[in-house]
Amino acid sequence: MQTVLEIKKEIKESLSSTFSKEEIRSLIYIIFEYVLRYGKIDTEVNKDVKIEDSDYKKILSIVERLSHNEPIQYIIGETVFYDLKFRVNKSTLIPRPETEELVHLIINEQKNKNIQILDIGTGSGCIAISLAKNLTSAVVSALDISHNAISTAKTNALDNNVNVNFFIQDILKAENLSNKYDVIVSNPPYIRNSEKVLMQRNVLDYEPHSALFVDDRDPLLFYRTISIFAQKHLNIDGILYFEINEALGKEMKEMLSDLNFNKIEIIKDLFEKDRIVKAIK
Repeated sequence: MQTVLEIKKEIKESLSSTFSKEEIRSLIYIIFEYVLRYGKIDTEVNKDVKIEDSDYKKILSIVERLSHNEPIQYIIGETVFYDLKFRVNKSTLIPRPETEELVHLIINEQKNKNIQILDIGTGSGCIAISLAKNLTSAVVSALDISHNAISTAKTNALDNNVNVNFFIQDILKAENLSNKYDVIVSNPPYIRNSEKVLMQRNVLDYEPHSALFVDDRDPLLFYRTISIFAQKHLNIDGILYFEINEALGKEMKEMLSDLNFNKIEIIKDLFEKDRIVKAIK
C-alpha cells in the first residue's frame, strides 16, 4: 500500500507536464477530499498513513483522466459556486468566477425585494439557485433548451434546498410566454467561433459547445433576442443583467440603446475586463 506522501509525489510527477505546480497542489486537495474525505490539513498530518488499494486505484483513475485535460469538476461530478455545491456534467458548463461576480451584483442590488426573476440559459442552475438561496423574498424561474441541463438544475435546487421554477424553452423561439419579471439575467453563449483558437483543451474537448460559442457573423444573436424578449416581459423599471464577451462591450451598449433601454452600464470584472452589462427598461 502507498502512503499519502508517496501518492502525492506520484500525482505531481504524472501531472507535471499538464498543469502548473499551483494547479497540481489544488488538484491534490480536491482528489484527496473526494476519495478520502481528507481536508487540506489531513493531507499533511496523515502523510505517512497507508491508503487502501481500492482508494489508490480511484486516485490513479482520476489522475489519468486529468492527464487528458478532462476537467476535475466533470470527473468528480461537482463544483462550488458562490459557496454552494453544484452537480455538473457534460450537459452543463462549469461555472466561472466571473459569473459569481454577476450573481454578487444582483444580490447586492436586489436584496430584501419581493421580485420575480428569470434566468435564461440556466445550465446547472448556478445563477438561479444562488439567487434563490440569497434573495429569499424573490420568486426565481429559469429556462434552458437542454432537457439534461434542466434535469441537473432541478437536482441542484433540491440539493441546495431552494425553490426554482425550471422549464424547457428555446429562447430563440420563445414567443408565447406570458409572465412578467422584475429582473431578467442571462449568461448566454458569447465566445465567437474565431476565438476557439484561444481556448484551452479542457474547455474545447469537454464542455458543451452550444453553451459557449456563437457565430462570428452575429455574435450578439442571443443578447439581441433576449433583449427584445425583455422589452416584452420586464415590468416597468425592470432590470436586464448580462454576462458578456469582454470584446463586445461597446456593441452591447449600442444594441441596448437602439432597443430603448435606459441607464445602460458596462461593469468590469476583477481583471478589469468588460464583463457585465446592466440596463433598465
